[in-house]
Amino acid sequence: MSPWPSLVTALALLVYLVITINVGRARLKYKVSPPQTTGDPNFERVLRVQQNTLEQLVFFLPALWLFSLYVSPLWGAGIGAIWVIGRIAYAWGYYQAAEKRAVGFGIGTISGVVLLLGSFVGIILSLVKLP
Repeated sequence: MSPWPSLVTALALLVYLVITINVGRARLKYKVSPPQTTGDPNFERVLRVQQNTLEQLVFFLPALWLFSLYVSPLWGAGIGAIWVIGRIAYAWGYYQAAEKRAVGFGIGTISGVVLLLGSFVGIILSLVKLP
C-alpha cells in the first residue's frame, strides 16, 4: 500500500490536534471552565469547530481508506488532502464568524462524498470481478 493515504491521515489528525489545542486556549482566553460548553460566542465557535471536525473525521477516515484500497491510494490521498484543506478553511472561517464557515465546509463535504461514492464504485467493481 502506498504511504500517501497514511500521510493524509496523519495530517488530518494533526489538524484535529491543533483544533483541540485551540479549544483549550479559548477556554483560558474566554474564561470558560470545563465542563462548561457555553459562554462567550467566540469560545462557542472554537468549540464547534472541534466538535464538527471530530464528527467529520468519523466519516472521512474510513472513506479515505476504502477509496485508497479499492480505487487508488494516490487519488485517495489527493482527494483526502483536499478534505484537510477544507477543514482548515472551515476552522479559519468559523473562528472569525459563523457565516464564514460555509466554503470550508463545502470543500470538506464534497471531497468526503467523492471518497465515499468512489469507494462504493470500487467495492462493487471488485465484487463483480470475483470468479
